[in-house]
Amino acid sequence: MAPERELMVKWSGQELKFTMGSGATVGELKRKIAEQTSVQPKRQKLLGLKAKGAKLASDEVLIEDLVLKPGAKIMMMGTPEAVTAALDVQAEVAPHVQDDFNTAEGVLEDVAFVDREENQEKLRRRIASVDVKVLNPPRPGKKCLVLDIDYTLFDLGSAAERPEELARPHLHEFLAACYEHYDIVIWSATSMKWIEVKMRELGCATHPAYRLVCYLDHKAMVTCRTDKYGVFDCKPLPLLWAKFSEHYGEHNTVMLDDLARNYVYNKQNGLVIRPYRHAHRTRSTDRELLKLCMYLCKIAHLPSLHKLKHRRWESYIADELDDLLQAHGGS
Repeated sequence: MAPERELMVKWSGQELKFTMGSGATVGELKRKIAEQTSVQPKRQKLLGLKAKGAKLASDEVLIEDLVLKPGAKIMMMGTPEAVTAALDVQAEVAPHVQDDFNTAEGVLEDVAFVDREENQEKLRRRIASVDVKVLNPPRPGKKCLVLDIDYTLFDLGSAAERPEELARPHLHEFLAACYEHYDIVIWSATSMKWIEVKMRELGCATHPAYRLVCYLDHKAMVTCRTDKYGVFDCKPLPLLWAKFSEHYGEHNTVMLDDLARNYVYNKQNGLVIRPYRHAHRTRSTDRELLKLCMYLCKIAHLPSLHKLKHRRWESYIADELDDLLQAHGGS
């Protein structure tokens, strides 16, 4: 009889310890995890979990048949049910509020925000404190594409056996096509550890068709306040421009994120992407990355991107969109 086995699960900054008896299964482990985290088994993603024979660790697999190195920690992704319900409500209204960051002229509600001394000081401190690890050096003459992960490239709120099932459709096709014109930077509001795990599990970290310049995490974000959004963290592109001053600036950078408030320091460079949720239901119809690929490749040859109104990006490629819809049967 196999002895009891202790497992460590890392989730949302916590390390959870579980003791599993002989004959226990992965499904039973998930139920124990749910008791401690309120993340239901169907929403748990246990990353990199393999069984003997290189099989995927389905719920029926015995714990004793898992391939785990001594002392290894199981990385889990998943959202508690209450949080997921709130996100679903947001998803239903998202298409109607995408541009609430801008007025009719595309001007921030508080035009003096970036110029305030307190906000400039926060930015200076963040630039001084953040060290950027360069994964692949910038290429001369390339523009810069900054990408969020959760709900931009990846559906964080849904459940699946494998992370790639939650990747946004056409992810690698999009990145490979954009890589011809843009250096690619990943910036997520999570920790560096989670960014590394997600990029590895999605196959982005080592894909042969493109390379990523660097990852930026929540430590590179700045906490600020506006009348519209209250207190929140945002992603200031001037930090990236300071770290790569010879290569990137406001003239050649585009940032994709599903949250408009992340652009408060650099509203002219932000493009609000439609959030990607309910992957199992929408993966056959979501064409957002295909459409954006057309747009980004079309504007890549412009000497400067700074004057573009990205919120109108679809009108800029109207003819190409018609062709795309016809090719996919009007979907």
